[in-house]
Amino acid sequence: MNDRTGASVHVLNGVNLGTLGKRRPEVYGTLTLDDIENLLRDEYPGVNFEFRQTDHEGEMVGFIREAAGSDGLLINPGAWTHYAYALHDALEAVDVPKVEVHLSNVHARETWRRHSVVSPAVDAVVAGMRQWGYVAAVRYVLERSLG
Repeated sequence: MNDRTGASVHVLNGVNLGTLGKRRPEVYGTLTLDDIENLLRDEYPGVNFEFRQTDHEGEMVGFIREAAGSDGLLINPGAWTHYAYALHDALEAVDVPKVEVHLSNVHARETWRRHSVVSPAVDAVVAGMRQWGYVAAVRYVLERSLG
């Protein structure tokens, strides 16, 4: 059931994700972050979403902290996935269900993309499902948080 009226989910997108739809559409698809936001609002009409995107790591740490009182969070860290220990530490400190989301299958790409410093601090990882990974991740955090 997708109607979880009143639930609160933070959807956090990191570096370069503001260029979705234009940047490498053969890898990331043609949808923009606005398109993904609209998809999630359509799929989960009763959920209160907080959508954020930043190209500044410190700002993302703040967004993660703000999610502490929510029912869960999704994070697509972009390239920060591979080196941003500050995001790992911030995620580790937030006690809500957390999912790392990647539009592309990072495990089938360049070798350096296959390691995540963020993954050990989240409950689940979704990769390669494009926009549907966000839909699946919301379902997961709602089930974990609200049962």
